Amino acid sequence: MKLSAFTDVCLRTIMVLATPGTGQLTSREISESVGVPYNHVAKAVLELRTLGILQVTRGRNGGAMLTGAALESSLGGLLRKLDKRTDIVDCSDHDAQSNCPLAGNCRLRAVFRQAREAFYASLDALKIQDICPTSPAAAFTALPFPTVRDIA
Repeated sequence: MKLSAFTDVCLRTIMVLATPGTGQLTSREISESVGVPYNHVAKAVLELRTLGILQVTRGRNGGAMLTGAALESSLGGLLRKLDKRTDIVDCSDHDAQSNCPLAGNCRLRAVFRQAREAFYASLDALKIQDICPTSPAAAFTALPFPTVRDIA
């Protein structure tokens, strides 16, 4: 199971904001901290705000910070909400002109759906705080970010 680049950016954003002593950060500060392009972080911040994970203040002294309930939220539940893909496999032809000839008698999609749900279920018991740094000394160094063709 591979997480989307967008989900990766969302998780990095949460981990930076959860670092003790961090407080409120702008999208630009988060972007520089994790080595991800600003526009990707800005989209992640908007989505996390919509999901109730972040509180965002606009303006000169604005920025994003985690909501009170964010760290207690289920990691599996968050990943389900962030993953917009309908299937793990793409059953359409690469030129999008036709469907797979096996589509009418294929059970692979159902098996992969069950596998994806098992993956998320294994993360349901974890809270977001379980993946976050526990001390300011665990500062972030910019991780390599994959080349993104289309995130959403």
